[in-house]
Amino acid sequence: MNFTPDAGWLPFHPAPSKPDFRLPPGTVDAHCHVFGPGARFPYATERKYTPCDAGKEDLFALRDFLGADRNVLVQATCHGADNSAMVDALQAAGDRARGIAMIRPDVSDGELADLHAAGVRGIRLNFVRRLVDPKPDEHYHRLIDRIAPLGWHIVVYFEAADLVERWKLLSSLPTTVVVDHMGRPDVTRPLDFERFLRLLRENEQYWVKVTCPERLTVAGPPYDDVVPFGRALVAEFPDRVLWGTDWPHPNMRSHMPDDGQLVDFVPRIAPSPDLQQKLLVDNPSRLYWGRG
Repeated sequence: MNFTPDAGWLPFHPAPSKPDFRLPPGTVDAHCHVFGPGARFPYATERKYTPCDAGKEDLFALRDFLGADRNVLVQATCHGADNSAMVDALQAAGDRARGIAMIRPDVSDGELADLHAAGVRGIRLNFVRRLVDPKPDEHYHRLIDRIAPLGWHIVVYFEAADLVERWKLLSSLPTTVVVDHMGRPDVTRPLDFERFLRLLRENEQYWVKVTCPERLTVAGPPYDDVVPFGRALVAEFPDRVLWGTDWPHPNMRSHMPDDGQLVDFVPRIAPSPDLQQKLLVDNPSRLYWGRG
């Protein structure tokens, strides 16, 4: 089956630069994806976008080029609840990768057990309206009930307006919760960021990925306008932050980031070796591999 990428979709960077910052041993890229290839792993019929293929071989090549050791693969909405492409990548990576799945309430216990055996350690709840159709809170509680026996955690993706609308649900989640992309702050309205900081302060089970400056920036590379947000999160919550590339950067249309530049963003938000070690190695190792 042939899938044509959406018009205007930018493919991932063909030749990222070698970063100046050297990632410490054991670094985890804690947010990345695999897309297809569509001929082998068809995209979901209900998807709201069709990406360029970006398979596991390209992801692992980037991992090695940047100097990372491990990956956390996050299921993207273009594949829906068919986690086959992600599981295939997890199995190829062995113990060097973990996964975050998307599931439906009717998923069987056997399917969940197979996902766990492959390395899945959580599910993603997506509230971004341009990517998914909104559902009532009860839907998400049913999903959470299904994964509770496995000890998995929850990854949530929302934008600023969604935080207001879903505050009751988000503040009631009973397990570890990881927020994608700094909670998608509007970098032109820093006062609004205080609401997200409040969520983290009042809910100690919350973690946050200091990822995607390329999505949040108004100024563009090297993302100076995003640095204060990432640095504030790392400084206040050093034991609850994660970092990742977001490769292959889905839905980017204005510019395709250089993954080497994204690595060089790390010391700007985590300026000390101790903070870098926690962000890149210790925190993801503890959450995804049970180490430390």
